[in-house]
Amino acid sequence: MVRSLLVIPLLAAALGGIWLARGALQRWRDLRAAETYELAGDRWPMLLRAAGAMVCGVCVSGLTLLTALGAFGGLGHGDRQPERAEPAVDAAGAGGGAAAGPAAGAAARQQAAPPVAAGPAAAAATTPPAVVSRFDSVGHPGGGELLQSAVLGPDGRPRNVRVWLPPQYAKEPNARFPVVVMHAAAPSKTADAEVPDVFEGIGSALQSGKTRPFILVTPEAPNGTAHPCELVAAAPAAVADDATLRTTIAASFRTLPPGPASWGTLGVDGGAPCAAAAGLARPDLYGAAAAVSGRYDAAALTQTGAEAPAGSAAKLLLAAAKADAAGLDAARKLQASLKAGPGPAAKAEVRISDNVQDFTPDRERLRLVRQAAQFLAEALARAS
Repeated sequence: MVRSLLVIPLLAAALGGIWLARGALQRWRDLRAAETYELAGDRWPMLLRAAGAMVCGVCVSGLTLLTALGAFGGLGHGDRQPERAEPAVDAAGAGGGAAAGPAAGAAARQQAAPPVAAGPAAAAATTPPAVVSRFDSVGHPGGGELLQSAVLGPDGRPRNVRVWLPPQYAKEPNARFPVVVMHAAAPSKTADAEVPDVFEGIGSALQSGKTRPFILVTPEAPNGTAHPCELVAAAPAAVADDATLRTTIAASFRTLPPGPASWGTLGVDGGAPCAAAAGLARPDLYGAAAAVSGRYDAAALTQTGAEAPAGSAAKLLLAAAKADAAGLDAARKLQASLKAGPGPAAKAEVRISDNVQDFTPDRERLRLVRQAAQFLAEALARAS
């Protein structure tokens, strides 16, 4: 009877110790990944889990010894009953430590990270994996705040993700904001490294008062090819969905629930095909897509649009400077191909912007980004 009573807390302590040890190991790996991106990781969650695992290990050792003694009759007398109760209490205490470890880790991240989303967005965050590391502020471009963190990618490996919060995010603490995901063209880089004036373009669009503020998310492009967005020529739908990114952003910031009413996608230059593919392949996830100064495989993207979920229609802006003859030609060919395509592809709403003209290419790109921001904000506002 004594052994049967001790086996339950023994198993509980052993399982709790394994769970905490795995958690500590995962946090240690996260810290190593964060150091790779020169991020400041929080060691407390790892230390708390390691301490909890050690407590569970002590409990397991004590309970194993008591179980062995009970098996040989050492605890078979009634006057030893109090000694039987002590390990059970210790095991319960260890269980409390197991619960306290994750709670303390979450509390530590909460202190450093922006407010966590509530309601549907928070419900989506329960889908693993969650935030890998806290988002740390790295600057204030475009009048907003830029943060970065290491977040698991579709392949399960950490990748750098930057998040730009508009000025209204700090000024309106109860407001929730739509999200635009911006695709990068170079491997192991975020889009803002390729288009450093993107925040200035969006910030100037917001200053006009005609654009609804949104959060801009720039995940690091994957490795494996010199031009990641070239994969759209073979399989455009491969870049269209990133569930881990959506749940992480929704759990870390005050966003509107992920979906076509509040999430859009953007690509500039080499990242434009990725944005077009995401918008055409998953209009049920991205309510609008803006592709700036891109070159497109019209046949592949039309096939992608034809295979989109039924009952949804993509909203796509193809923008290029007035002097960019090749870019405008690619945009018009894609528009014509989609219009003549089968199924959902023919239902896509495609706009072409060809009126931007300025003194330098940089100035033209700034104006094109501003135009794309206005299109996305307008389209998402209508959808919501």
